[in-house]
Amino acid sequence: MFSAAGCSSSGPSAEETASGAPSVSQRVRARAVQDSQGLVKQYDAVLAARPALTGLLAPLRGEVVRHVGAFGGTVSPAPVPSAAAPLDDKSALTQLASAERTLADRRAGELLTVPGELARLLASVAAAGAVHAYVLAEGAR
Repeated sequence: MFSAAGCSSSGPSAEETASGAPSVSQRVRARAVQDSQGLVKQYDAVLAARPALTGLLAPLRGEVVRHVGAFGGTVSPAPVPSAAAPLDDKSALTQLASAERTLADRRAGELLTVPGELARLLASVAAAGAVHAYVLAEGAR
């Protein structure tokens, strides 16, 4: 879906400030990786506790894993759920929808702070997150 090649943080220091500190783009990209990795963990916790939701959640989780890669990160091949999952399907889906919506909104808000290619990637991933939030909310009905 997204190419990680356009988002690599390696290379010349066009991404660094004169002091060698990470640029805004590097910080946004690193935060995007961490946020998406955290979202994968939330999906994993729900999937471990609510296996009946696999049909709905597995494709969405797969997209979030691809988002991690698009931002230049990786996801552990052997997920270990660390977050506590809600006790019922509706709560689990509502919780994931909220997490997706919050993250999509934050990413949309960062669009004007980063240059072109990263802004386009953030916009695409934010749009995907908004769709995930909708699908999850509908699933919770």
